[in-house]
Amino acid sequence: MKVLSLFDGISACHLALTRAGIEVDTYYTAEIDKYATQISEYHYPDAVRFGDVTKWQEWDIDWSSIDIVTGGFPCQAWSVAGKQLGDKDERGMLFWTMLDIMKMVLKHNPKAYFLMENVKMKREFEEYITHHTEQALGQVEKHLINSALVSAQNRNRYYWTNIQGIAQPEDKGFVLADVIQQNVPIEFYHSKKAIAYMERGNDKWAGAENRRADLYEVSEYSEKSLCLTANMHKGVPYNYFKCRPCEPREFKPDSLCHHSSTDTLTSSHSPKVLVGRMVGRKINPKTGKRDDYNPDLVTEQRIEPRLDEKCGTLTTVTKDNLLLGNSEFSYRKLTPLECERLQTFHDGWTYVEKENGKQLVSNTQRYKALGNAWTVDVIAHIFRGIHNAK
Repeated sequence: MKVLSLFDGISACHLALTRAGIEVDTYYTAEIDKYATQISEYHYPDAVRFGDVTKWQEWDIDWSSIDIVTGGFPCQAWSVAGKQLGDKDERGMLFWTMLDIMKMVLKHNPKAYFLMENVKMKREFEEYITHHTEQALGQVEKHLINSALVSAQNRNRYYWTNIQGIAQPEDKGFVLADVIQQNVPIEFYHSKKAIAYMERGNDKWAGAENRRADLYEVSEYSEKSLCLTANMHKGVPYNYFKCRPCEPREFKPDSLCHHSSTDTLTSSHSPKVLVGRMVGRKINPKTGKRDDYNPDLVTEQRIEPRLDEKCGTLTTVTKDNLLLGNSEFSYRKLTPLECERLQTFHDGWTYVEKENGKQLVSNTQRYKALGNAWTVDVIAHIFRGIHNAK
């Protein structure tokens, strides 16, 4: 098939098609981030690259030849975490640009498939996007799918498509323990000064007895992880956070196991525990509860504890998800390798070297690219619906 991927990023679309068993003949991309493009070029050097999506009318392309057109348009204007201006925001206007391109494809090839993606948003925005997509493209199926079904990451996303009969993916039961990297370099650990800064001003989320951010004591090779804050999580068994044994398997590109044999966890090793997350919240002082839609409240950064075994949604920055670090209870951020696994990419997908062996794309840019990317196995699940249609 000939594919047009808008806002292509690091080409999760191409990888998902491969996993779905769909052969890609020609792959057209539109992407302006140079670092994401460098990663994409490393894996798919033969792709035809157009760059800026707003200049689509200048593209030299046979619209009737496109079989699949996809796009995950920028979410900042639509997300609860953003300014919520929708298409009144310049970035929100790119929804219309994408819709015009998809309309052009379907005009010249009515049998073409399309797939759109964006964050879980307030109902007003979701209905707005669905309505105008139906007006422009005809029959549309809308799906809300959480990446947690196929990975160890909670990531709710809306998908709009004309691929029919898409059910929810099977829950594969992955948890954070399945993606943890061992022997993490010291560069990924936060200093005590950084921890103190994160803790400062975060007393609102817990009572006086729980004002320290390091909630749990975790021994690296212990059989139990003891909760130090009894009043915070009553009823949680002591071994709640113990590593789930993982069958040693050699990593293969097309397998569902997203860790290499050298990083496989064993039943004798307890991984570091996901204990907190830096988030922006609007808290109503009168009720003490979240009030994210209140324009009169200021968003404050705070650490919130987590009790599930799934990672929070990856973003373009690394402070959002925190793991307990060494025996001194310092925090560390997720590594790029762990983020690749959480997004179900192959290990090292975003690691690109120069000819002299130096890293071409910095870790900061790797985090950004992965935070903006699709969860590959979710997209592959949707694309498998094309086989069913045939």
